Amino acid sequence: MTSQAHATKASAAAPVVTKAVLRAADHLRVPNSVLAKVIGVSEPTLSRMRTKDLLLSERGKEFELALLFIRLYRSLDSIVGGESEIAAAWLRNDNRALGGAPLEHIQTIPGLMNVIAYLDSRRAVV
Repeated sequence: MTSQAHATKASAAAPVVTKAVLRAADHLRVPNSVLAKVIGVSEPTLSRMRTKDLLLSERGKEFELALLFIRLYRSLDSIVGGESEIAAAWLRNDNRALGGAPLEHIQTIPGLMNVIAYLDSRRAVV
């Protein structure tokens, strides 16, 4: 692959991931203040992302954390059958297995990873 083709392919991911993380947060009714903590950006940065003035950089940790948040959303969405209300409620309600509300846990990287692992284990149940 030529370097120009590689750059074009790589730059195409930034708008997709930026839009996907914002839409996932909207579906889960995650406030901007919480999403900013989850993906490691300031609230003004998140606001610029919403107005399409800023895209996540593929080289930054924010991009990687956004991918993890999208993974959380996709796992939860598949478990609840696409019911956004149920998914949003699950995030806010106390979970004994996690030791609190998932929405609180996902605001740290270890907590985000634990919630994703929990959801992956729930999805795998046959």
